[in-house]
Amino acid sequence: MQAIKDIETLETLYGAPSDAALRKVARRMTPGYRRWVAASRFCVLATVGPEGVDASPRGDDGPVVAELDPGTLAMPDWRGNNRLDSLRNIIRDGRVALMFMVPGEATVVRVNGHAVLTDDAHLRDRFAQKGRLPATVIVITIDEVYSQCPKSVIRSGLWSRDDGDQVPSLGDILAEMTGGDIDAAEWEKTYPTRARDTLW
Repeated sequence: MQAIKDIETLETLYGAPSDAALRKVARRMTPGYRRWVAASRFCVLATVGPEGVDASPRGDDGPVVAELDPGTLAMPDWRGNNRLDSLRNIIRDGRVALMFMVPGEATVVRVNGHAVLTDDAHLRDRFAQKGRLPATVIVITIDEVYSQCPKSVIRSGLWSRDDGDQVPSLGDILAEMTGGDIDAAEWEKTYPTRARDTLW
């Protein structure tokens, strides 16, 4: 295998980006991007740190982020597995990237920026759900926001198919990875209740 090691070779293989690809980039929220992000209940948060990179799914019952001002977004950190991979990275290296998705829509909106983590009480109160508050809030300063070409979603048929029967369940994966210490059937049986009680 021959690795591509310089930008000139890479750009020769692909050619110049289109005018639209360059002009769609904004440095802060615009009316169109604002509507798009507000409609998104799910995004992927990518971070980087000393141990490497991390990409974490984030979702909420309503907008997955709140706009604090045209250049700043806030994302509550709801209860998860407490690995804290993304949060550790943000503390040590604030660079973040987000991909916002809306079910049924082939376009993806991306935000690149820098983030800090806060436990500010007033900001946490803003995201109260069912009497619970997030432990922290990720505050993202936008460097750029832009729409992604929908071809990858179209090619994959992401919103028009259900391939769930082709993959192992999470219980099966946990049983495999723990050498059977976690029983897949028991885990699957009890998870819906655990999830309902710990969503927020």
